[in-house]
Amino acid sequence: MKYCPQCQSDQIVKSGIVNDRQRYKCKSCNYYFTVNKLGKKIDQYYVTKALQLYLEGLTYREIERIIGVSHVSVMNWVKKYNIYRIENSDFHPTYKILGQSELGAYFAKPENTKGAGMIVTELGDKYMVIKWERFRE
Repeated sequence: MKYCPQCQSDQIVKSGIVNDRQRYKCKSCNYYFTVNKLGKKIDQYYVTKALQLYLEGLTYREIERIIGVSHVSVMNWVKKYNIYRIENSDFHPTYKILGQSELGAYFAKPENTKGAGMIVTELGDKYMVIKWERFRE
């Protein structure tokens, strides 16, 4: 800890331990504080991708497997940003993760581009193709 969070002074000294955390006192303003918990910060890119995939119809667990972020985190982001998706029971999404050369080969086959809507999204160094297909009964 180099600066007081209250007055930004560098005149701080150690002042005991509270709940196993070092406590400090600012000599300029007499403010007591402890070191902030840093925690694990997730890059905003993954938050955005997770919310996009959720809107595309993927489940929390599918998003967890694809991105590598806990499904609970994805649920919390959906709640935090008030994301709502329209439920449509006539279609269900299927997805494939492809490299750049595989993506070209995938679109070269006409049967892959007929009969359904699809979207291609970047996922790190790979691409995800999400395709909506009608339920067959």
